[in-house]
Amino acid sequence: MSIAEELQQELMRVRREAIELHSADQVQEAIAKLAFAVTEAYSGKVPVMLTIMNGGMIFAAELVKRLDIPLEMDYLHASRYLGETSGGDVEWIVTPNASLAGRDVLIVDDILDVGTTLLSIIDACKAQGAASVKTCVLVDKQHDRKAKPGLKADFTALDAADYYLFGMGMDYKGFWRNAPGIYAVKEH
Repeated sequence: MSIAEELQQELMRVRREAIELHSADQVQEAIAKLAFAVTEAYSGKVPVMLTIMNGGMIFAAELVKRLDIPLEMDYLHASRYLGETSGGDVEWIVTPNASLAGRDVLIVDDILDVGTTLLSIIDACKAQGAASVKTCVLVDKQHDRKAKPGLKADFTALDAADYYLFGMGMDYKGFWRNAPGIYAVKEH
């Protein structure tokens, strides 16, 4: 069996055995509610929405279509994982092009897990002179290992138990970001 065939089998097994925590419909309903809260918070403002790649891409696309405010969109790529299942140091791969000086910034990501990456990005936005920095995540993973006690996003669509998650932007070894719901990898 080739490496590609072994990988295909592993990925299909992970998907087949996964525990569905939030269905595609539940995810879409939560995003719609979240979009209302974000629209209200930024009423009368013109924020810069910074999507954290690659994980935040799918969530940001679903969220932005529902926001009834003018905004500028940009992205950045910073990660602690880079295809692995456990995190290391934050690595900056792409920085935003938009000037953040004097701007209201909304950082959008798939998940708040430990929060090390998110805190690093918040600090970078503040260092560039952002007027305000708020965070918006699809999922807040519930555990006591946050980088800072009590760390929460300003806007959160869903909570999830402390499992290895995939779907809606979250990946399993770089794959299954495209799964429409939120799933937990079954432990063996």
